[in-house]
Amino acid sequence: MAAPYATDPANPRGRLYPEVESTFRSPFQRDRDRIIHASAFRRLKHKTQVFVEHEGDYFRTRLTHSIEVAQVARTVAAALDLNVELTEAVALAHDLGHTPFGHTGEEALDALMAPYGGFDHNAQALRIVTDLERHYAEWDGLNLTWETLEGIAKHNGPVTGDIPYALSAYNDRHDLELHTHASAEAQVAALADDIAYNNHDLHDGLRAELFSTDDLAELPILHDCFKRVDHKYPGLNYYRRRHEALRRFFGILVEDVIVLARRNLAELDPHSVHDVRHAGRMVIQFTPEIWKDLKVIRQFLFERMYRAPAVVEMRVEVTAMVDSLFPFFMENPQELPKQWRKDVDAAPDQITLARIVADYIAGMTDRFAIQEHGRLLGGVSGLKGA
Repeated sequence: MAAPYATDPANPRGRLYPEVESTFRSPFQRDRDRIIHASAFRRLKHKTQVFVEHEGDYFRTRLTHSIEVAQVARTVAAALDLNVELTEAVALAHDLGHTPFGHTGEEALDALMAPYGGFDHNAQALRIVTDLERHYAEWDGLNLTWETLEGIAKHNGPVTGDIPYALSAYNDRHDLELHTHASAEAQVAALADDIAYNNHDLHDGLRAELFSTDDLAELPILHDCFKRVDHKYPGLNYYRRRHEALRRFFGILVEDVIVLARRNLAELDPHSVHDVRHAGRMVIQFTPEIWKDLKVIRQFLFERMYRAPAVVEMRVEVTAMVDSLFPFFMENPQELPKQWRKDVDAAPDQITLARIVADYIAGMTDRFAIQEHGRLLGGVSGLKGA
């Protein structure tokens, strides 16, 4: 039975373009299905987290990451008696706006777009599902429910101050109440994202041999995980040992979020999703103790993985690639694919053109960006033939 503060699928706040709802799927199930069938979702297969797409078959991509986030989100939502389908929809959509080459690509594109309003992957995800996915006869975008759009826009908290243009433009048409917190379901999706990447970045860093199992065993939380594995399975194979420790780490994070969320919700005693939105704070969080330990782990990953020499070298190369693709398309918009020409021809100014170019580059996969750069401008040294 759903909690009183869960989002009610029988009473959604509607879609920008009214539709007759399905007789056998809830509105949030339809949202989830539309996201899964979106072109932008499929492209996540060849967009990376940290490593460039061609560097190895076992590293996480944005697609596998999104699936892992959705799995965690469903588990937590079910434990809290929330709407699982809405939680899953937000989780699956949360990374749609990412550029090629992970956060490096986003930083490069944001710098290039600074004169035109900047670039933000969260706002870009909303732009994709409300405009850039153009498959339906009656509207641009996926025409998702208000609740799913709200979750995409503000799952990390209220959006205040300078609102990214992609978010502001849609919000002017369809008020997402950016000043409030999101539903508990969207907050779960945000924490599931943190849980997934904290876990899989450790896996990927080990596989890339940027640090050792012994290094991990010295970190908070993980120290006790390895200790328990060694006590239960003395002499366990190296690979099995680290997998057993990391899955215990994963479980600790999930349980921590569930336990604190139950405590927060009991204290707040919300009687509706409206009460959650106006609670004045996030109700889905890590405990202070776990959060403190996670900051140590994130600093370890920053130093040993995100700023490892091989990763930094690749960051320089892919930044140079984005830095050259953007001005090339600004000067040669006729080189954009045919389906983009109508928007280019209708662009009234350089700001609009820059946003079209940013949409196009942001939508590229790692491999397509490498191929297009090679075709139009010549390859970048370390990426030729990738």
